[in-house]
Amino acid sequence: MGVTILVDKCIGCRACIKVCPFGALELVNGKAVCLESCNLCGICVGSCKFEAIEVPERDISPAMDLENYRGVWVFVQTEGDSIHHVSLELVGEARRLADELGTEVSCMVMNGGAEKIVEDLSHYEINRIYTIESPVLDRYRTIPFVQAASLLIRSFRPEIVLIGATSTGRDFAGGLATELKTGLTADCTSMDVEVSTRSLLQTRPAFGGNIMATIKSSRHRPQMATVRPKVFPMPLKGEKRPVKVIKVNGNLSEKDQKTRILEWIPLREGVNLADANIIVSGGRGMGKHENFAVLQELADLLGGALGASRAVVDAGWIDYSHQVGQTGRTVRPHIYIACGISGAVQHLAGMKTSDVIIAINRDPSAPIFSVATYGYVGDVMDIVPKMINELKIRMGRR
Repeated sequence: MGVTILVDKCIGCRACIKVCPFGALELVNGKAVCLESCNLCGICVGSCKFEAIEVPERDISPAMDLENYRGVWVFVQTEGDSIHHVSLELVGEARRLADELGTEVSCMVMNGGAEKIVEDLSHYEINRIYTIESPVLDRYRTIPFVQAASLLIRSFRPEIVLIGATSTGRDFAGGLATELKTGLTADCTSMDVEVSTRSLLQTRPAFGGNIMATIKSSRHRPQMATVRPKVFPMPLKGEKRPVKVIKVNGNLSEKDQKTRILEWIPLREGVNLADANIIVSGGRGMGKHENFAVLQELADLLGGALGASRAVVDAGWIDYSHQVGQTGRTVRPHIYIACGISGAVQHLAGMKTSDVIIAINRDPSAPIFSVATYGYVGDVMDIVPKMINELKIRMGRR
């Protein structure tokens, strides 16, 4: 179902076609026609001076009893008997949100043996840990993890659930939101709360990173969001704290599962920007894709990773896996070296929290210098080779 075009009022001026962000309107025989890609956003209505467009009323289900939902939960993604760093980053953010709402922080742990995970979590500011232990949960599979999590959430009713936007987290969050029939905002870059309504304000890039959209779920609980690794700082690990652990029997059986894990092959990524302590990134100022070889050499010498701006990825100079920014990876390395990157807002949002930023650019007024710890005005193809030469001398390779 799409918007309704009132044919007798439409004069075929194309105003609605120009503003539709989804290309869901076209002109046929001098009249606007709505296509199946329409998602009822309503932008076209305001563009029509002749009131020839109407948005049909949606069938909105009754609001839930929101007062029965309290607490901020974090899904703890595990890798063997260790915790993925994004889950701990979310624990810190959950604590901030919970303090504003006057509620508790809880963690949801699901794996084959949760004892070490619980021990590690007890060193952070957490009030409760909910666990479901079962051999079925030894390795991640969508259906059993969604079954276990939905059981916990329906039983204890948190108002907010935060999940890391890893490949596992994205798959899990979509399945869980569908099962719970609630909303999900993906790849959030910041969050806040509207205390009066206890609404989670979830901000993420939209329309290719050109705008920042703040989304809230007013009628359903829990409010769910995924957040990229390195968006929030890692909280400090403190002394062991008393944490209430609630163990739940999920009654999961392997014979009831539709899939089996026959072999586990760890993924070997060529680029791991999220965990890199040093990143050397290049932009259009590198001139051509062949010049990225010198950045790769610098990154290798420093034991770091090679990054890139969206512009050079779009130009085909380097693979998307290297992209830093709102529509790429959000990173927080100790050292970020920006070579020939002007500093578009979308790129700065993905790296400005780096501990030390070194910027090299010909343009002294480039926005990248506004966030740089150290700045060099000059040609990257002159400066970077000199850096490489000096490093090799100091490392005894020359």
